[in-house]
Amino acid sequence: MDYMELLESTLPWVQIVLSVLLVAAVLLQQTGASLGGAFGGADQGGYHTRRGAERVFFFATIVLGILFAVTAFIALLI
Repeated sequence: MDYMELLESTLPWVQIVLSVLLVAAVLLQQTGASLGGAFGGADQGGYHTRRGAERVFFFATIVLGILFAVTAFIALLI
């Protein structure tokens, strides 16, 4: 099996797994804002330091987003 054929057959599966993990990472992030904050409601303001699991999910979301963007760009080039 050629390298390109292997990449073409596995890349969609990699993107599916990355997208599911990315959605899970976004949904598992704990924010102090309520639903009203998403629509311009009351904002608690101030500086917020991420600690523990919240920090892990924050960085995991960034890494997963970058990996998903890279795989989407590779799929575009193939």
